[in-house]
Amino acid sequence: MSEKTPLTGAKFAAIFITAFVVIIIANLSLVYAAVGSFPGLETRKPYVEALNFNSKRHAQEMLAWKTVLEYSGGSVRLTITDASGARVVLPAIEARLGRATSHAYDRNLTLNFDGELYSSIVNLPAGNWQLRIKTQSLDGVPFMRILPLIVGDRS
Repeated sequence: MSEKTPLTGAKFAAIFITAFVVIIIANLSLVYAAVGSFPGLETRKPYVEALNFNSKRHAQEMLAWKTVLEYSGGSVRLTITDASGARVVLPAIEARLGRATSHAYDRNLTLNFDGELYSSIVNLPAGNWQLRIKTQSLDGVPFMRILPLIVGDRS
């Protein structure tokens, strides 16, 4: 049989300090990972944007546009309809496709309108993507959306 050694003050201090060092290293690792993956600010003037947010949101809601985003066969397809279900035809749409957590995958898309929907050919690996669109109605009302897009297996 082995004899148990008593727990002295020095041993207890070493265990206590080692535990805290492990916790601090784990926390610093998590902070490093979080800061390293943060893409940055959404806007350069958040205060000014916030002042006008409700009026812009209300004007956009009055358009009553509905968006549907799909991806299959290497093609992103966007459908925009109005309240009556008619297709919305726009002169230009700014589209930026990327991941929510990193700008490394971001790319601008040119969406071509074929009379029914807007589409662009792009090869996407499986994962969680988002399409940010900016456009405006023919009477000048700005319209912006961030549309989620899940590519691949949903399980």
